[in-house]
Amino acid sequence: MQIPTKYSASDVESKWYAYWMKNNYFHSVPDEREPYTIVIPPPNVTGVLHMGHMLNNTIQDVLIRRARLQGKNACWVPGTDHASIATEAKVVAKLKEQGIDKNDLTRDEFLAHAWDWTHEYGGVILEQLKKLGCSCDWDRTKFTMDDDMNEAVIKVFVDLFNKGLIYRGYRMVNWDPEAKTTLSDEEVIHVERTDKLYYVKYKIDGEDGFVTIATTRPETILGDTAVCINPNDERFTSLKGKKVIVPICNRVIPIIEDDYVDIEFGTGCLKVTPAHDVNDKEIGDRHNLEVIDVLNEDGTMNSFGLHHQGKDRVVARKDVAKELDELGILVKTEDITHKVGTSERTKAVIEPRLSDQWFLSMQELVKPAIKAVLDDEDIKLYPKRFNNTYRHWMENIRDWNISRQLLWGQQIPAYYYGDGKDDFVVAETKEDALKLAQEKSGNDSFKAEDLTQDKDALDTWFSSWLWPMSVFDGIRNPENEEIKYYYPTNDLVTGPDILFFWVARMIIAGYEYKGEKPFENVYLTGLVRDKQRRKMSKSLGNSPDALKLIDDYGADGVRVGLLLSSAAGNDLMFDEDLCQQGKGFANKIWNAFRLINGWEVADIEQPESSKIALQWYENKFQNALAEIEDHYSKYRLSDALMTMYKLVWDDFCSWLLEMIKPDYQQPIDAKTHSTIIEIFENNLRILHPFMPFLTEEIWQYIAERKPEEALIVAQYPKLETFNEKLISDFEVVKEVVSGIRTIRKDKNISFKDSIELSVINNENLSNQFNSVIAKLGNISKMESVTDSVDGALSFRVQSNEYFIPISGAVNIDEEIKKINAELTYTEGFLKSVQSKLSNERFVNNAPEQVLQNERNKEADALAKIETLKSSLASLK
Repeated sequence: MQIPTKYSASDVESKWYAYWMKNNYFHSVPDEREPYTIVIPPPNVTGVLHMGHMLNNTIQDVLIRRARLQGKNACWVPGTDHASIATEAKVVAKLKEQGIDKNDLTRDEFLAHAWDWTHEYGGVILEQLKKLGCSCDWDRTKFTMDDDMNEAVIKVFVDLFNKGLIYRGYRMVNWDPEAKTTLSDEEVIHVERTDKLYYVKYKIDGEDGFVTIATTRPETILGDTAVCINPNDERFTSLKGKKVIVPICNRVIPIIEDDYVDIEFGTGCLKVTPAHDVNDKEIGDRHNLEVIDVLNEDGTMNSFGLHHQGKDRVVARKDVAKELDELGILVKTEDITHKVGTSERTKAVIEPRLSDQWFLSMQELVKPAIKAVLDDEDIKLYPKRFNNTYRHWMENIRDWNISRQLLWGQQIPAYYYGDGKDDFVVAETKEDALKLAQEKSGNDSFKAEDLTQDKDALDTWFSSWLWPMSVFDGIRNPENEEIKYYYPTNDLVTGPDILFFWVARMIIAGYEYKGEKPFENVYLTGLVRDKQRRKMSKSLGNSPDALKLIDDYGADGVRVGLLLSSAAGNDLMFDEDLCQQGKGFANKIWNAFRLINGWEVADIEQPESSKIALQWYENKFQNALAEIEDHYSKYRLSDALMTMYKLVWDDFCSWLLEMIKPDYQQPIDAKTHSTIIEIFENNLRILHPFMPFLTEEIWQYIAERKPEEALIVAQYPKLETFNEKLISDFEVVKEVVSGIRTIRKDKNISFKDSIELSVINNENLSNQFNSVIAKLGNISKMESVTDSVDGALSFRVQSNEYFIPISGAVNIDEEIKKINAELTYTEGFLKSVQSKLSNERFVNNAPEQVLQNERNKEADALAKIETLKSSLASLK
């Protein structure tokens, strides 16, 4: 079969992915085999492939392909998340372009637009994952808004409500004025920034004096309902019991006392605005203060803003400050650096806002999840250092705000039937709700149209926390065959940024609804950063186009490039050169196959050099395989790949092929050829999880295969014992060959000309590799000697000394002159090193590593001097 000269990734990738799909290799159904299950961290339905996705999904594909090769029933469930905030924002933006206001639509009308958008753009990222080679079971693709997934979410809400764990409360929440919805604490990112601190004078009521407060938010002054001092602050004893007048609105408010006030911060006097600060709300509750909200839900000033009504909060801040200055009561401003809460999704500055919301009580639910990771280690986090992060979050957990003021998502199954605070019921369907409402109210005349369902949707995470169960229908049908077979899943691969958002909550849900862990291991990848250590983002323009990388370097090249430097939990400093390195590796393997494929095979005797070379590599392969399996067990995929890289590039391509290669235009013996093919196939087997396309292409070129013989479902190599001495001896052989080649190069002795080699074998090195040394060094005669060889150059490997006679090949006088010069230099170098080592002050103060380096230099110099002197003696 004619093998193309160059490897064309684009042709190969589309061909083999179609072949894998056609033969249903990715699909899994329960059977007698051991299951190996991964559920994909569902990307947003709005998403497109970026570097983080590529890293995360490449790792998952490596694990699932390896499991498949190991004969396990590998099941990788793909899917997408409906991403309430992000998707609704995109749909609203599209409607705006069409001149449609979301507020003019009914819920059903808006949802119709949202579904249209999802059908048009959703799932793009899953198609892009196929380009990367991801071997997901696409028949199992799930979406968190699928009917069955919706039913599971609603069922869990009702169950938790009936258990008394879900409740409705009027609380201070995190409000995103851009998305116009509340957010959980975990969806708020605290960003450090510099703002102005404004010092403002409030007139004391009935007096000429003033008190001065400091605030970063002068626009909220219009919502002040008290000024607070610390009761122990002696500076303000005279203010106790008095009142002040709020600037601009001229509201008279009390001066109150509370230990919360920090005497050292600002002026020691605190403006209290219960509607706009969590701590102020707590002070207000303790002192029964009025609550005045000055902002609309979109962050503009409402009627309490007086003549600033309708202005955006940022504009109002500047205008209020200007007005205070014109009134002569703005004392000064100064810069202050502090952390400001921002929305993870929209990046808008969060507003603390009082609102009726639904909450899930977490204190009891969290206990099994803490025990599973931190005490019993039923679930292991890799790297383990994330246990501390997990502990901190879980032991300081707050009740989860699960309601969102959005239309896109699962609508909260609460139905209102009256005006009272408790006039509602929670049920899976409206029919069930009607029965409950009739029972609770005692009014049998209630009809379905008398019920009004809560307008809010559930937090997106409230659906994805059920993911490992709901994708197997384990909530609706907890005893079905699939949930019993595939659950708990094996490995979860995700980023540490959603360790609490998603991972911890899945663990909580798993123990609540299945009584066991949802997965065994959590592999936490690092973030993909650029060479300047900046996080990749569209705004910085430092994130390459993922699909263009695949076009330029091939999927295998990109996969190798990403994973060569991606140790678990450590950030990846991405450099496109890594992908070039991956592409180069693919070409190296391709060219190695072309070399082997081009040899003519004959029924001739196997050379001794080939026999020992093959024996060495088979042992070296097993040694490497043991290392690789150890790395896999510790989720060190980067190290596993690097071991393979060195094995194939150095040991296989650079050494083994050179050792067995037949002479020019001569055939290779059949035994060596069949063995090298077996060895090459084993190389392909271990490389396949990392480089699926290239390896399948070569595998299918090697022999005509039936579908059940494809590499994707081949058998992974088995670990066997190996001869460590054989491996270590060959490391010596490598140095011997390098020494021979160095002398040939330095003395311009053609590699076509055979030479002799003598050795003083102080190491008792086995002579089994002599045939290899003879072949690689073109040695016509090898012998052991007990003394230096006259007229020869020498080199040392460990304590063995090797001699190559060069009489007539070089100018003896010139060679003696060169060796003497090198000897003089080396003796001078040795003297300087020994001078350092004899200096007590240096020895006593230098770090141990520095001292060891100097001792190594001394030993190397002494060995070199001995070799140079031996060479001189043999030449004289």
